[in-house]
Amino acid sequence: GFSAGAGMMGVSYADLLQVHAVAGGDGEFHPDGFLDPAFPADPIGFCRSQTNSGLGILTRHFGIRGPATAVHTACASGGQALGTALKYIRRGRADVMLAGGYDSMLNPLGLAAFCLLGALSGDNDTPDRASRPFDATRNGFVLGEGAGFLVLEEWEMARARGATIYAELAGDGNSLSCYRITDSPPDGDGPIQAIQQALADAGMDAGRIDYVNAHGTSTLMNDRSECAALKAVMGSHIDQVLVSSTKSCMGHLIAAAGAVEAAVCAMAIRDGVAPVNANLRELDPDCDVPIVRGESRRAPIRAAMSNSLGFGGSNSTLIFRHPDDVEASRAGQGSA
Repeated sequence: GFSAGAGMMGVSYADLLQVHAVAGGDGEFHPDGFLDPAFPADPIGFCRSQTNSGLGILTRHFGIRGPATAVHTACASGGQALGTALKYIRRGRADVMLAGGYDSMLNPLGLAAFCLLGALSGDNDTPDRASRPFDATRNGFVLGEGAGFLVLEEWEMARARGATIYAELAGDGNSLSCYRITDSPPDGDGPIQAIQQALADAGMDAGRIDYVNAHGTSTLMNDRSECAALKAVMGSHIDQVLVSSTKSCMGHLIAAAGAVEAAVCAMAIRDGVAPVNANLRELDPDCDVPIVRGESRRAPIRAAMSNSLGFGGSNSTLIFRHPDDVEASRAGQGSA
């Protein structure tokens, strides 16, 4: 099967010019202009703009059959797509799922929208450190683009065929913050629910988490809300956890963010390395959690958490576990 966190398929400047061509000088829209034989119509333009268009292209390319879901919950899309795939495997509806996310907002409409929101960093003169999650001087994120996919497979099946297993996807949680469409609540309430759900789903307590790949967008409210949630759930164990936002290195991939950062968690477990939170010079006192500063840090990572907090209030948390810890405790879970 296939589950993807899908971005809003971009409308090009050329497409906008075509629509403008049927707007009259009086400022009114004249749809009969589309019927003009000279109009440069794209016969599949509508299909290309649908959220699931990328899903269709990829399933045809790889010949994928079975359950298929396109998830669009803004920045939580990739994480929730992985959680959806995990559920399909657990319920016996699929043995193998290709799951992840893709997005690019690097287009005129995407950039304009985020500029109007005031969400982007204005540090154009120092772009190398514009994205600085948890820094006291942060002023917004940097848009990126990309895709990330993981192969999730039923545990026993993966072991039987000798697959290389990077990590077990052990737990999934998602929630909706009833706050503001652009901000996460200051007390971290929505993210707290997602984190607690994921831990319960994995059958783990917070004290077993070694590394957190934070959503950490480098915006004032988001970073504080996420840190409040981490401290509330982790309690005194927070001092033993390594935390970083890899958006400091790759920008914000929006719908693809959760999927790419899930892959980062799997590789952190495999390599025993917590990736650096780049560009952090002065820690915000409200974000006083153990951020990985300066350079990536070698450490035994047996369990990792990935958080994604989306516009509109959608939240996703995924829990990953070292494959060596799985055999004795549980089987039949999705593996990545």
